[in-house]
Amino acid sequence: MANREQYAPGPASDAQIRKDGENWTLILVRELRHSPEKVWRALTTPADLREWAPFDADGNLGTAGATVNLTTVGAPTPQVSETTVTRADAPKLLEYQWGGADIRWELESLHGGTRLTLWHNIDRRFISMGAAGWHICFDVLDELLGGAPIGRIVGGEAMKFGWPQLNKEYAKQFGVETPSW
Repeated sequence: MANREQYAPGPASDAQIRKDGENWTLILVRELRHSPEKVWRALTTPADLREWAPFDADGNLGTAGATVNLTTVGAPTPQVSETTVTRADAPKLLEYQWGGADIRWELESLHGGTRLTLWHNIDRRFISMGAAGWHICFDVLDELLGGAPIGRIVGGEAMKFGWPQLNKEYAKQFGVETPSW
């Protein structure tokens, strides 16, 4: 892909949900053509996160015990949540909370690349929306890692890049209602 204007997400894929009591977890898997070390840097360093993630970090997420403020990007009002990194086993496992939700990243070395798995505890009402948002973030991350950054696509801006269709596809895949607003 050459530039942002040409970006279009692929179909909803490689996602599942798990229910444990009242808790729901969204699990997304993406195979990337880049080393776990390179993916780890993109998951933990503020400069890289600014290029693809739905939040900004005011510090590095790569150290267990680190306290970092995560600020949601693209929201009508910026939401700031303080998090403490609970696990950081570079370049394999990263855990922290974001806005009260547990986030777990698993990186598995795979034929010169990385299988990236995200576990995100999320309210059932927002699970298809979260899957659609992370799907686009993962696409942007892949472009960044490939040396052709197209810039973060989050919040209202994602509407112009196929988010509504992805939201419907994931809702259908998960057997949940598409949220209306």
